[in-house]
Amino acid sequence: MTKTVVTDKAPAAIGPYSQAKIFGNLVFASGQIPINPETGNMEDTTIEGQTERVCQNVEALLEAAGTSIEKVIKTTCFLSDMADFSAFNAVYEKHFTSKPARSCVAVREIPKGAKVEIEVTAEI
Repeated sequence: MTKTVVTDKAPAAIGPYSQAKIFGNLVFASGQIPINPETGNMEDTTIEGQTERVCQNVEALLEAAGTSIEKVIKTTCFLSDMADFSAFNAVYEKHFTSKPARSCVAVREIPKGAKVEIEVTAEI
């Protein structure tokens, strides 16, 4: 049986998908982009600021699912420019201290013109 996670502490889905789904003791979170859930806007243009906001959104979504960032098993990270990799990593490592498995790729575009998107799978 799956459960749908919904919270106003992370950005609402901007398409036909859920913020996250729980299956068994795992939560599968949709990719988070740097939208402030209180304003609905992206408020930072730097990779550092956007990554910080994305990590805050991931943390809020995981909390709503009954888990935490420390229990993340796998992340998939999307960057609009691989030249931002080092700056992205500097912020990422402050939040993902358990060092989950990770893929990080550059993509042509990210919704809303964001520089970064992170999706996670975590244990509950």
